[in-house]
Amino acid sequence: MLIADFLPALRTEGRDTKLAADRVDGAAARQPVRIKICGITRLDDARLAIELGASALGFTFYPPSPRYIEPEAASAIIAQLPPFIASVGVFADEPDATRIVAAARRACVSAVQLHGPRFPDDPVALGEFPVIRAVPLCDGFNLEDMAKLNAQAFLLDSFDPKLIGGTGKTVDWNLARQAKRYGTIILAGGLTPGNVSRAIREVHPFAVDVASGVESAPGRKDPEKLRAFFNAVMRIDQDWGG
Repeated sequence: MLIADFLPALRTEGRDTKLAADRVDGAAARQPVRIKICGITRLDDARLAIELGASALGFTFYPPSPRYIEPEAASAIIAQLPPFIASVGVFADEPDATRIVAAARRACVSAVQLHGPRFPDDPVALGEFPVIRAVPLCDGFNLEDMAKLNAQAFLLDSFDPKLIGGTGKTVDWNLARQAKRYGTIILAGGLTPGNVSRAIREVHPFAVDVASGVESAPGRKDPEKLRAFFNAVMRIDQDWGG
């Protein structure tokens, strides 16, 4: 199942949080769930993910990450992808919007995903790129704070004091479901072929995001795990008539 409208949907849904708040879960659940494969470092992995039905691929531009890829290397992969596939540049702990925009342009990505702990002081400077804002769902997090964030979508991830993304830890799915009232939700955090079906049933997210759950090593995707993950999501879509 190829879903090629990841970015257009982010642009329209992310602007209207009231629409997201008023959406009936049952109606939302009948929509196909998009899949974003993050931590891409190899062309073969990118091609397989797209063949299986990925709507978006994530490229990590945070040097300490084991999934780091140079923007120029990401650009070389993106140049060989078919049309209508969203490419997302993943940044972390970067307060300088100018550096983010420069790297995103060099990589030729179509959106940026921002992780903390630091964020750009001037998010308006990122205006040419749709923004996915990572939100770590940790103990004591106030969902109402999401209303103050400037983003087209929110990626809900687990919190780890030493790791930024790719932690392999699941989030509180009940809290994630409540977060939908504040905008478009991409569910991440410890998703695997074994639990993604349950996660979708409980949260009804716009999309799911996976990295470590389909890897043989950081930055290297496991073909069998990838296939199993897509099959699990596809079964949910078929059950819901997507």
